[in-house]
Amino acid sequence: MIFQEDVPITPIGMIHSCFTEKFGIPRQPGMVVSATARLEMLPPCNREEMVRGLEQFSHLWVHFLFHQTVAEGWKPTVRPPWLGGQKRVGVFASRSPHRPNHLGLSAVRLEAIVYEKGKLFLELSGVDFLDRTPVFDIKPYIPYSDSIQSATCGYAHGENPAVAVVFGESAELFCADYLQKTGRNIQRLAEEIIGQDPRPASQKKNRSDFGMLLWNVNIRWQVKDDCFYVASCSEVMA
Repeated sequence: MIFQEDVPITPIGMIHSCFTEKFGIPRQPGMVVSATARLEMLPPCNREEMVRGLEQFSHLWVHFLFHQTVAEGWKPTVRPPWLGGQKRVGVFASRSPHRPNHLGLSAVRLEAIVYEKGKLFLELSGVDFLDRTPVFDIKPYIPYSDSIQSATCGYAHGENPAVAVVFGESAELFCADYLQKTGRNIQRLAEEIIGQDPRPASQKKNRSDFGMLLWNVNIRWQVKDDCFYVASCSEVMA
């Protein structure tokens, strides 16, 4: 018998991420270790006893919703970036957000559990979450069973070697001032993201200026012959 009833599913939490727009988000979790987020647990899942013992685990599985692709619908086939955006595979042979239920799954590092002003937060790093992402579930990551040494990855081979990232003088000064003011090492974060070349496959030959928003900072960078050059950083007022 095919299960035909609707299953109610409610977010247990909301992500507050350094990624406030989709461009620049790592293609996989763990690729940018400086990428951080706070998972705010929502009622009734913000009770201390619900995370009792979780601090004993270094990493978590996070089940979430690709909330900005829901309105775009889903596709039976997609063009994954590993294949240069030129070849199609089935959506279930990919990690595309354009899935029938728009669900995502990421393994991220648990840095801390914080109780603050009556709220419960999980501090995470190595994330690939867009800001305000709804979270449906979390589970401890179990290395002896979740890491399969004999697994193969088909066409999803490793990323290209990182490219050197050079900051202009004004951009470097901004980052130093921003770190002192906020405690956020935005220079290190930008270096890790830009060094992995976040350009879509269709833009790999494009050498014009690129921009990305991290937290509340607009970062402008250019493609040079031997490096990516960060020309400017500026704070965006809310």
